[in-house]
Amino acid sequence: MRQAFVFIVFLSATTGCTVGPDYQRPATDAPAAYRFQDAQAQDTANLAWWTQFGDRELERLIGIALAENKNALIAAARVEEFYGRYGAQRGQQFPQASVQGQGASQRSSRVSTPGIPVGDVTADVYALDLGVSFELDLWGRLRRASEAARADLLAAEENRRTVILSLVSSVAGSYVNLLSLDRQLEISRDTVRTRAESLRIFDLRFKGGVISEIELQQLRSEYEVALAAIPSLERQIAQQENNLSLLLGRNPGGVARGVTLDRLALPAVPSGLPSDLLERRPDIRQAEQQLVAANARIGVAKAAFYPAISLTGLLGTASSSLSDLFTGAARTWTYAATVNQPIFTGGTLLGQLTVSEAQQKQALYGYQQTIQNAFGEVENSLVDQSKTREQVAAQRRQIEALGRYAHLARLRFDNGYTSFIEVLDAERSLFQAQLQLVQSQGQLYFALINLYKALGGGWVDKAVALAPQPGVDTSRNPPVFP
Repeated sequence: MRQAFVFIVFLSATTGCTVGPDYQRPATDAPAAYRFQDAQAQDTANLAWWTQFGDRELERLIGIALAENKNALIAAARVEEFYGRYGAQRGQQFPQASVQGQGASQRSSRVSTPGIPVGDVTADVYALDLGVSFELDLWGRLRRASEAARADLLAAEENRRTVILSLVSSVAGSYVNLLSLDRQLEISRDTVRTRAESLRIFDLRFKGGVISEIELQQLRSEYEVALAAIPSLERQIAQQENNLSLLLGRNPGGVARGVTLDRLALPAVPSGLPSDLLERRPDIRQAEQQLVAANARIGVAKAAFYPAISLTGLLGTASSSLSDLFTGAARTWTYAATVNQPIFTGGTLLGQLTVSEAQQKQALYGYQQTIQNAFGEVENSLVDQSKTREQVAAQRRQIEALGRYAHLARLRFDNGYTSFIEVLDAERSLFQAQLQLVQSQGQLYFALINLYKALGGGWVDKAVALAPQPGVDTSRNPPVFP
């Protein structure tokens, strides 16, 4: 009878259903192609794109950041946390066993316990029990909870990948900005030296009565403009170095450079289809795993409406003498099955189900929004790099024309055909155009960096391999626990 009861219960457990909706990936309205896809785009999304800059120092800095950045370390530790959470939740699907031993000696009061013989005021008790408990997951509550915990774990891993993706992009962008500021500082210093020499000559000419004070003060004004740009750029460089040092996981300080901005190579434009983003971008995969978890928790809430059946068993020995503890007469046992069926909860269970369903809706909308934002980021990066290339080309032609203009204006002034105002106007325009060109060059690198970041791709795997690894193995699907 007892064996038949246990067999029936375990048969029910193995054939039980799982309430709640099974997850299916929502349909996405992905465009067939990008509006501003470059005709020369190459399949480079799986390459470590930062090596295309041709700057070994940048590669070294990215390696340092991946190994020492505190956000990357926090993200890795968070994966370990959710690995433990998943293991704790998954373990509830299996029988729970424990052993308890007891050895006690007790003395009873002769005054408060009447009828006890004089020689029986003390008693010894020895016991050893093996307890087993097991909840029958007939409705899939524990399985849905494990499904949600596993999705949370995978979402934490995708979050780590997102942190690494952003880290590589931030280090590269900060480094390019540093080179851009260096170049602007170099242009400003060269301009200051040129104008200082002109100011010295014009001061002599003014003292000799050759030029008017108006021309002298105009030149002095332009000299001070270039001079004022230097401390501003030096401040920005120092702050950028400090920010980059923090990205490297180090205290604020100076940062070494490799090549100059003019010698920095432009990475190739990566190619890809909009549908690829669903698998390339870790933030999209993270949002999907959050949706999977929310979907599974609906099943947990629904299962709470059904009976919860638990089996408990206890096998042990008990004796007042330690020598008799393992004899047949000392054997004890008990087993039981308990059923808990909610009847009236005042709306608690219904409220929990409503919460779960609402959270699933939020996760769904968040997933859809993440995809739309990803499409927008790719489109913006594509048009940014395309139009910035055109802008840089036009600015180069402008500088060439302004350089020629300044040269001719100087010749006309030296030969007495025009005033020095024309020379100042030409040199002022040339100085501003040079600074703007450097800024546009930096913007072009930023656009390409953001494009690689927006597209994701296999390069993230290469970066992840260089980053701090969680102290657990999450490479298997699902993770395996000892």
